[in-house]
Amino acid sequence: MTDIDGKAIASSIRQELKVEVDALTEKGSTPGLAVVLVGSRRDSKTYVNMKKKACEECGIVSFGYDFADTAEETAILEVVAELNANPKVHGILVQLPLPKHMDENKVLNSIKPEKDVDGLHPLNAASLTSTSTHAGSLKLDWNDLNQIPFPIACTPLGCIELLDRSGVTIRGKRAVVVGRSNLVGIPVAMLLMHRDATVTIVHSKTVDAEKVVKEADIVIAAVGKPSLVKKEWIKEGAVVIDVGINSIDDASKKKGYRLVGDVDYENCKEVASKITPVPGGVGPMTIAMLLRNTVNACKRSLQIS
Repeated sequence: MTDIDGKAIASSIRQELKVEVDALTEKGSTPGLAVVLVGSRRDSKTYVNMKKKACEECGIVSFGYDFADTAEETAILEVVAELNANPKVHGILVQLPLPKHMDENKVLNSIKPEKDVDGLHPLNAASLTSTSTHAGSLKLDWNDLNQIPFPIACTPLGCIELLDRSGVTIRGKRAVVVGRSNLVGIPVAMLLMHRDATVTIVHSKTVDAEKVVKEADIVIAAVGKPSLVKKEWIKEGAVVIDVGINSIDDASKKKGYRLVGDVDYENCKEVASKITPVPGGVGPMTIAMLLRNTVNACKRSLQIS
């Protein structure tokens, strides 16, 4: 078994992006990412700070907009409109979740699709589902995700990048995605399909989920249930990508809890050929892909391939 080191891969990507950002800056256009934070959730603040730090490392200009959780929805829509019109801002991210009195879909949909570096706008999500099989359709090279002309959701993108950079062949393989969320499950299934895997999505109503997962060469677990995927579910030699990050009580830890994934890592690693740990697997890749989406959005604004 080999651990897929998401931290190391993400670090390499940030170094590559810094070279690209420096080149763009020399041409007079530095990529800019605006992050809108509403409320005082500690986890959201932590994520935002991590994103700002990563921007600094790569040379991306970071714009921060913080609002109290009592802010009106109209205030958020107004700042998004301003950012949409700002040519120095190439990517806009509204940190989720938003307070309950706000309509998340309305806010997210107000972001210009070309600046939607989270890949959540309906037009970008719809573009991902197009197979471009009809005559006259633009044929996209899904082996080079940098050339895809629209933003793709960061975590699914990170999963594919982990597979590619770990030498895992996707084409022709049987892939099973555990979970069908709009954030991860569905988009990562589409990406796997575009890369010519045979894809099955397992969800809460799947009959005999263990048997279905056991057939997979590649398993991507993104369901938000601690250690759901057991050793018995994994085929010998399968590759396992664990997107889940769940906190469970652990009195032996200083904080009183520890983080685990959706996969029973300690036991599944006995049969998997490659597996991502939690933490340190998919998590760092999500931010790296956010930065890449921002750089690519800048390039598209300049019509640079």
